[in-house]
Amino acid sequence: MATAQSYVTPLSAVSTFIGHDHGLFIDGDWRAAKGTERLDVFDPSTGEPIASVANASPDDVDHAVRAAHKAFESGVWSGIAPAERERLLLKFADLVEANAEELAQIETLNQGKSINISRFVDVGGAPAYMRYVAGLTTKITGETFDVSIGAIPGARFTASTRREPIGVVGAIAPWNFPMMIGLWKIMPALAAGCTVVLKPSEVTPLTSLRLASLAKEAGLPAGVLNVITGDGKAGKALVDHPLVAKITFTGSTATGKAIARSASDRLLRTSLELGGKNPAIFLADAPIEQAVQGAILGGFFNNGQVCAASSRLYVARAIYDPFIKALAHAVDGMTMGPGLDTAAQINPVVSAQHRAKILEHVARARQDGAEIVAGGESPDRAGYYVRPTVVVGAGAQLAISRQEVFGPLVTVTPFDDEDEAINLANDTEMGLTASLWTNDLKKTMDLVPRIKAGTVWVNCHNLIDPNMPFGGYKESGIGRDFGIHSLDGYSEVKSVCIAH
Repeated sequence: MATAQSYVTPLSAVSTFIGHDHGLFIDGDWRAAKGTERLDVFDPSTGEPIASVANASPDDVDHAVRAAHKAFESGVWSGIAPAERERLLLKFADLVEANAEELAQIETLNQGKSINISRFVDVGGAPAYMRYVAGLTTKITGETFDVSIGAIPGARFTASTRREPIGVVGAIAPWNFPMMIGLWKIMPALAAGCTVVLKPSEVTPLTSLRLASLAKEAGLPAGVLNVITGDGKAGKALVDHPLVAKITFTGSTATGKAIARSASDRLLRTSLELGGKNPAIFLADAPIEQAVQGAILGGFFNNGQVCAASSRLYVARAIYDPFIKALAHAVDGMTMGPGLDTAAQINPVVSAQHRAKILEHVARARQDGAEIVAGGESPDRAGYYVRPTVVVGAGAQLAISRQEVFGPLVTVTPFDDEDEAINLANDTEMGLTASLWTNDLKKTMDLVPRIKAGTVWVNCHNLIDPNMPFGGYKESGIGRDFGIHSLDGYSEVKSVCIAH
């Protein structure tokens, strides 16, 4: 139960912002949608609506895209000096940092997550990422080549490449880390010289709208960043718009595949960061206490609503029984409460629909013969809560072992040797992340290359850095975020050959 000491009272600026009549941010200003349909925005801790946003129509999407295209073609952004783009993006980062507490509270009220996560991860990590990417603005380079062209006797040639911004980028952000992942999309696009139309999830749009105001305050020219709110129809209109040169999307594998099919008709460039059914492998030498803490951080961080979450735990049989006992005990003892309660360890999931989906997974697991050793139910209280859940006895072919639940649920399976562990870990259509828990250096070096995942952590999980590329194998997506090459996906390579 929240106490006066642990509960965060929202700032007056937060209440004022949430109470706004939210419109669409197009061509540098707030505009009313052309239609009248609104979408309610809910506080997951109570289930009550706290705001409403416009449901953008295809005409609204067209307006935003054309504004972005006009800004791109005019050169008001791509044509200025890279150092000037960097300066404006750094100012944007400064404003995010200066308004950190307001942004964190808005994120928690809208998404339901712990204010601790909003403060130290979503908002706390954003300025460092923004400054890293802003610094890449002045590091865009090409190459020169010696060529052996013999078509014109006696002629000499100089050949080089240059990178040029791709154009209008449609950015579609998810509901689990709406502000943070929204920035992962708009910052490299802007740094590369592109213009952007951002569509946040209709479930969690509020911080994206606040970012639009901060971008304007930072001095970004009109049309460079546009933010539209709306449901899946707005997202489809963005994907299908002929003036959009690239779509960057984070979300479910099913939606990512649908975007890829639409994009294939006109060979639209895409970056897709999709789902994960991520394994964590605990070898026999992993200390139980460290292993259980790692399982909780990997599996229940942000209530399991993390694409990188370790939802499949594979534990050496020698430590399996004490591991299960310790994990079930720890999970049962986790305190539950609203995101604004700093003492709560488990918070509501994002929506009533998502809670129902998680509980359907639990019910099916029971029907399939798996055993629930902790959690597995929704408490009788207001809000969208699901107790953290531990499942054992789930065979590799059961739905609970193969489908992304995206909630506070892990399956735990024993293994007898490392070969079996690797086979179990790789037995998935996805390949976003994995972790290995051991103090044996040789086994670490032998096993990491055998795990088919875009990121493999050792003795940790869910940790990222702007300088470390992030993305998936197999059906977990196409492309990589982060790293020194993160702008490459927002540019085209042009070869230049000069005869002289």
